[in-house]
Amino acid sequence: MKKIASLCALLCWTALLVAADFNYGLKPRQIAPGTYVLEGRNEDFSFANGGNIVNTGFIVTEAGVIVIDSGPSLRYGEQLRQAIAAITDKPVLRVFITHAHPDHFLGNQAFPAATLYATSAAKEQMQREGNAFAENMYRLNGDWMKGTESLPPAQTIGAGRITLGGHELELLPLHGHTASDLALYDRTTGVLFAGDLVFNHRAPTTPHAHIADWLASLDTLESLTRQPGFTRLVPGHGTVTADAAPIAETRAYLQWLTSTIRQGAEQGEDMNEVMAHTKPAAFRDMAVIDSEYRRSVGHLFPAAEQEALKPHRH
Repeated sequence: MKKIASLCALLCWTALLVAADFNYGLKPRQIAPGTYVLEGRNEDFSFANGGNIVNTGFIVTEAGVIVIDSGPSLRYGEQLRQAIAAITDKPVLRVFITHAHPDHFLGNQAFPAATLYATSAAKEQMQREGNAFAENMYRLNGDWMKGTESLPPAQTIGAGRITLGGHELELLPLHGHTASDLALYDRTTGVLFAGDLVFNHRAPTTPHAHIADWLASLDTLESLTRQPGFTRLVPGHGTVTADAAPIAETRAYLQWLTSTIRQGAEQGEDMNEVMAHTKPAAFRDMAVIDSEYRRSVGHLFPAAEQEALKPHRH
């Protein structure tokens, strides 16, 4: 027991040292030729992790580097650039922001403004809510956020295929997790960057969700994984896979979530009673399932209750 206690103390002390110098310890992992992912922790935001709960990535092409999401803070963005520079001295060509949630775009300041791209709707949400997002991240992550301000991309993109540095990229503006979610499929390597439309072994977040649209977007992404040449799926949170299993898991969770909330409202349950429902065995080992389920009920139950109270014609 003494050895275990000593080990725990050592681990806690190590974590404090890491937090003290605000080092995210970013380690790019190569998943395909020239393609790297930096996997965040399957946790909630905290003073310990500094908001590093997100997957970011980059592609080294003949002409330069394509970045997918800039991370949760200025410090993260700067350390992401350092991690890229340790692999290549090529310039950053573009930074594609998948959607307007703070863990995905608050690292924008670390990159040249001309390289930042998002859909027009995501850009508008960042302009509208970015400062509030940043303030909330300060409350959740403390001094990891020092110097961080919202910087929405100046450049906008739509659907279609583009070629950058010899890589054929398919840009897929979808929606459901938010009002505008960008997925990126690199047809040259077969890697699909799904953003937060897909979670792997982590309960999805739903503060801006429209579930019916989200499920339709999952169908679109799943169809890409069935095409010849697909190799890897990069979720917004959770481990990279070589199959579409995280898409199926995300779909099943969202279907259970909406069904549980709708049935609770129809049966006259209040919000607390719906929050107390037992999670199915298939989802109990998901990271942060308890906190995210409670938050999702808080987001989605009022609308379900209003729908249940409407008079229905027979």
